[in-house]
This record gives sequence, structure tokens and C-alpha cells, in this order.
Amino acid sequence: MKTTESPSLYDNLELMEVGDLLRHMNEEDHKVPEAVAKVLPNVEQFIHALVPRMQAGGRLFYIGAGTSGRLGILDASECPPTYGVPDDVVIGLIAGGDQAIRKAVENAEDDEEQGWIDIQQHGFHPQDSVIGIAASGTTPYVIGAIRMAREKGLLTACITCNADTPLAAVSEHPIAAIVGPEFVTGSTRMKAGTAQKLLLNMISTSVMIKLGRVKGNKMVDMQLSNEKLVLRGTRMIMESTGLAEAEAKELLLTKGSVRAAVEDFYKPKP
Repeated sequence: MKTTESPSLYDNLELMEVGDLLRHMNEEDHKVPEAVAKVLPNVEQFIHALVPRMQAGGRLFYIGAGTSGRLGILDASECPPTYGVPDDVVIGLIAGGDQAIRKAVENAEDDEEQGWIDIQQHGFHPQDSVIGIAASGTTPYVIGAIRMAREKGLLTACITCNADTPLAAVSEHPIAAIVGPEFVTGSTRMKAGTAQKLLLNMISTSVMIKLGRVKGNKMVDMQLSNEKLVLRGTRMIMESTGLAEAEAKELLLTKGSVRAAVEDFYKPKP
């Protein structure tokens, strides 16, 4: 039996007091970082292979079904506002298309050919990379996409929560965070989903840092899409230049990013 389908360590959940439900869920959640820690060497190896490809113009695709697909889309969608990259640098795909983000699309994950078709809708770059996300490691939509991507010479990886899965077998860089049985048997949106989110955070953040999108510890290329972010950027410029708030904000809005504003401030004046 797959670990993700094994029986919960708890039973008679409907009879538990709310406090006990919360405490036991929290106890299970504490196991997730430990499982992630065990696969960090695999993640590191993948990132070392991924960064040069992206530096050469390659893109990063996340592909999954259900919760896994939605987590990939979430991570991909946050890269442009956080790091100022174009929205076609990190791309999230889900079985069933965008309508499946909010509502399940029946049988979409069972089509082994559709995943690669969906990737190809975005064209082809020889330096592209694809991460298949599937808690079970058995989703046909994801397996087919990874198999074809690898055959075409793309860099491939996967994030699963079971050992020795078909998805891992076709991936060049398998990452399997074994989090154990879910609190509600088989509900992989819980611990498995948390592990996937942590791993996606690590991968995208590490890549963006290595692509030069962070300076010191600051998001110097973030999009100024609301007043909160304008204020954050203003503070960054104040800290970097010693300018007063009004001057820093004016420089930020004129130049359009923290990076450009600071570079302009320190640029030798004629």
C-alpha cells in the first residue's frame, strides 16, 4: 500500500473534541519538516542542474493534478510580483486547464498524453525544465509529461510523497518526501500538500536568488503593485541610501524598482 493511502494513526475522528482534533493534526504537521529535511540533498542536486539552464533562457514548468497542480500554479504565479520576472519564466500547469484551479475536472488526471500537449502550448526551449508534482507518484497526466520531457532532452524532476513510484522512475531528479499517513486517511491536501508547498518554496526561492533577483536579503525587483509594496520598497531605498522617506519614494516611483532606484542613486554624476 502507498504511504499516502495508508490508514490514519487516529480513528473515530467524529467523536473527538475539537481541541483534540487540532492537537493531533498539529502533531502530524510537525513530521513534515523532518521529511523535507531528508530530501534536501536531492533538492540541492536538482537546483545545481536547473540554474544554469534558466540562466541560458530556459523556463521552469510545474505540472500536476488537483491539489498538486494548484500548489504549482500558486508558486509560479507568485514569482513575477515577488521577483519581477516575466510571467512566462515559471509556468504552472494543471490537469483539466485553468477551470480545474477552482473545480475538479473529471478524469483529467488520467490522460497520459495531455500533460506534454499542455507544455507544448507554451512552445519549446531546449533549456526548459519540468517538475512533476504528484503526492501519489502515480498520476498518468504527470508521468506522461515527465516521460516525454525527458525524452526531448529537458531537465526533469518530481515531488512525491511515496517511495519508488512510477513518476520517480521516469524523472531525472526524484524528490520523495515521505510524510507518513494523513490525519484523514488519504487526504493528501494535508501533510503531503504542506511538504509539496515547502519544497516548491525552496526551489523557486533558491533559483531566484541565484538568478540575481535578491540583493542582500531584499526583493529588489518586486513589482510595485500596491501601496504596501511601495512602502516596503521605499524603506529599502531609505536603508540603502540614507534618503528621507519622501525622496526615497519619489525615486522609487520614478525608476520603477528598488534595484533601479538604488543603482541610480549611486551612479556617478556628471
